[in-house]
Amino acid sequence: MALILGIETSCDETSAAVVENGQKVISCSVATQIAKHAPYGGVIPELAAREHLTAINPVVEEALQKANITPEQLSAVAVTHAPGLIPALLVGINFAKGFANTYNLPLIGINHFLAHICGTFLDNDTAALDDPSLYPMLALVVSGGHTSIVLLREDKVAQLIGTTLDDAAGEAFDKAAKLLNLGYPGGPVIERLAQNGKTDAFAFPRSLTGSAGKALDPANRFHFSFSGLKTALLYHVKRSGGLEKLEGQFLYDTLASYQEAIVDVLCKKAFDAAKVYGAKTAILCGGVACNGALRTRFLESAPKDLRVIAAQKKYCTDNGAMVGGLGYYYYRAGQFGDLSLDAKARLPLETRLP
Repeated sequence: MALILGIETSCDETSAAVVENGQKVISCSVATQIAKHAPYGGVIPELAAREHLTAINPVVEEALQKANITPEQLSAVAVTHAPGLIPALLVGINFAKGFANTYNLPLIGINHFLAHICGTFLDNDTAALDDPSLYPMLALVVSGGHTSIVLLREDKVAQLIGTTLDDAAGEAFDKAAKLLNLGYPGGPVIERLAQNGKTDAFAFPRSLTGSAGKALDPANRFHFSFSGLKTALLYHVKRSGGLEKLEGQFLYDTLASYQEAIVDVLCKKAFDAAKVYGAKTAILCGGVACNGALRTRFLESAPKDLRVIAAQKKYCTDNGAMVGGLGYYYYRAGQFGDLSLDAKARLPLETRLP
């Protein structure tokens, strides 16, 4: 039995978890910073790092206490080192280095994207990296800072085949909510209000899906762009007479149509990529995967020959469990890092899994 301590500080959540053999979550503790960043309508990297510094030791201690184990009983320490906000990542990495060195534990650096994918299989009978029937596997990773399509090939190489050229889907939700004075984070409040509206009330743009401009470039077939959608919402508000006119059913219809534009593009591009690359499985993960409209569309509109899986909502947002889950496979393969482990804002286009 291998017990991996997973540590996550890539953005605005400080999390630690103890995971057994890559799948069973023994404990998971999270300290959120939503209230700290809410006044700004988005995450401030330096503020996030300071909050991580305050929270990380109590969060790790809580995770160990919940698991009813001591540090000496751990097999290894896994920590997110890329991608993410550099100041935030450094807090987790340096803590993990000190912890691993103190208790003579192997140190494992974790790719945040791949951790989200592995997190889809937590508390599940299916072991993601051990089941050949899943591959090729395509992952739609949707969060506040990232919107990407990742292909996991049979040879265990993860290939980034699509990403956002500007705003991520989560940013599109947050910035829309900020524009409309709905609060932060934007995704949950927009989802709640959009349930009362019509998804086809207004024709918001689906960027990089048409037959003009950048969409004509084959290289952009699986890329995303949401900045134009945000701009379209701004002009929609102005044409409607300003924020004071945006209320009641008109507001609900606006939000439902806006959300539909995001969901529509995400699913169409993901399923298009699955067809082109011959994927047997498609998974949905990342913080925005909590969105009910997106989950429903993804699970119910997929091609019949494609197996689709959505991560449990509790493992969609950033968490230490997904880090510990992926860390197990590196531990099993004997692939460890050392004190030279550093934070990276971006990742290579291809990464080999153990």
